Amino acid sequence: MQTSYVKTIATHTLGCKLNFAETSHLLSKFNDAGWATVDFDQKADLYVINTCTVTSIAEKKCRNAIRQATTLNPDAIVAVIGCFAQNAAAEIQKIEGVDIILGNDQKHDLLHHVEHLLAGEGRHIDIVQPEPKSFQLSFSHADRTRTFFKVQDGCDYFCSYCAIPFARGRSRSATVAETVDMARQIAATGTKEVVLTGINTGTFGQHHGETFLQLLQALDQLEGIERYRISSIEPNLLTDDIIAFVASSRHFLPHFHIPLQAGSDKVLQMMHRRYDTSFYASLLDKIKRLMPDACIAADIMAGFNGEDDEEFEKVKDFVRSLPISYLHVFTFSDRPNTAALRMDGRIDIHRRREHSRQLQQISDQKKTDFYLQQQGKTRPVLWESSRKEDMMYGFTDNYIRVRRPYDDSLSNTITNHTLTRLFADEEVFE
Repeated sequence: MQTSYVKTIATHTLGCKLNFAETSHLLSKFNDAGWATVDFDQKADLYVINTCTVTSIAEKKCRNAIRQATTLNPDAIVAVIGCFAQNAAAEIQKIEGVDIILGNDQKHDLLHHVEHLLAGEGRHIDIVQPEPKSFQLSFSHADRTRTFFKVQDGCDYFCSYCAIPFARGRSRSATVAETVDMARQIAATGTKEVVLTGINTGTFGQHHGETFLQLLQALDQLEGIERYRISSIEPNLLTDDIIAFVASSRHFLPHFHIPLQAGSDKVLQMMHRRYDTSFYASLLDKIKRLMPDACIAADIMAGFNGEDDEEFEKVKDFVRSLPISYLHVFTFSDRPNTAALRMDGRIDIHRRREHSRQLQQISDQKKTDFYLQQQGKTRPVLWESSRKEDMMYGFTDNYIRVRRPYDDSLSNTITNHTLTRLFADEEVFE
């Protein structure tokens, strides 16, 4: 490959917000080294695929992205990094066209490996994937309005369906002081909203004798960032103190993402989750008592072992009873090395998909109901710079999508906006 011209890099990210933050951080390193960014559907010198291993669908998308890259430029370097690379390096190595495979610790050194490859030190790097142990704060750089800020990595929970602890390693984070220092760097970019991301965010600081609440309190005092969202937090880690703090804080928004995973105590127990349905319901009631307009999202898995038709009726009844604003619905799929593989009560894949379809219907209705409850209210909206057919878009503090006629002077500003007319087919208010 000729290196006398400006080299180009294209990235494709699968999975969680944490992955997007890490991809953006990596991309900034390449940009600083003189690489130019192009879209993934364009010809590039280097294609980077940051992978996910939560579901088999995510892994299929990874394989498709590899084929797309090698088709666009057969001479390009193709690097596969992240969770799927961590758990299935030997499998990925068999895919024609892959040159670099890096797990979650090694991916931060991708530029180094690419430079060695360009120096003629041999194609197809085969790297042993030790358990990830290092931690690196990172944040996304592409959008000046909103950034995803990685504050924690790894998980110690080992839920029976989940391969993430094998891919991401044990829970770890920086200190409160180090994390706040990085937040100051984010503030200096002019970013108005920060989304705190992690694998098990609520365990932040546990190895430093610190707590997630202490981090929230410190960030709330930082000048320059107007809004914070907590991307996801386990129910057993969302304490009364955290709920009360968010309700009274200056900058943390009334928006929670609280994984449910199953609406049945039998299934929750088989999943090795650390709460039951009664605890989860009481948690949401506490939030709504303090923040009646709060948006509450939940992850839920359809078709896990033991979720027969009788149990699924309980799941639907429970979900309908909750003040949830919307769901992220996943269809259960087998993950390597997980305890679920050894459990009884398997559900046929067609039945799993049907359960998923029905839960998505419930979610759609929940979201419409939540939006209608907000009609006529005035909420603060952070306006984005993107333009679509002479309209601009933004989100309220409680995560309702809003649009208005484009006005460049409003980009990356927060204004109060009355939610007057709902376009249900687009899930957007004017």
